[in-house]
Amino acid sequence: MKEIFARASVRSYEDKPVEKEKIEQLLRAAMAAPTAKNQRPWEFYVVENKEVLEKLGAASQYAWPAGKAPAAIVICYRKEGNSAPEMLDIDCAICAENIWLELAHLGLGGLMLGIAPLEERMKIVAEALNLPENLAAFTVIPFGYPKKEKERPDRYEAERVHWLA
Repeated sequence: MKEIFARASVRSYEDKPVEKEKIEQLLRAAMAAPTAKNQRPWEFYVVENKEVLEKLGAASQYAWPAGKAPAAIVICYRKEGNSAPEMLDIDCAICAENIWLELAHLGLGGLMLGIAPLEERMKIVAEALNLPENLAAFTVIPFGYPKKEKERPDRYEAERVHWLA
């Protein structure tokens, strides 16, 4: 799957909206992710509003690309009613990876911003989105059409592999 090797963190985007069909495809990819006990704990916020994107861009010193992106998907999780609550982070991380791979497949670029488990960042995102009490912000993925192509180096390091035969 070439997207695994083509995917790169993209921080600058063309001033061009992303088509609704492509955004829906990203969400379909996200929801295709496996989860512990099939709990599917997620809720998604699609943000195209510039004012809200700028608020998301203030979630941390590294979050500024959200304020410059044409869109972002915020992955949240339900705080209650999960069959495997200890697996929420893993479930949401797999979901985010599916979005990243689909971004590459669609010719888009994005970046996964670290939000959870840092309470201050989670609070900023929750306030920007006016999240209900039963949801917690996991990550923000700003995305769009990349301004430039980004080369992805081969990161394989044989010395990090330990074979037990």
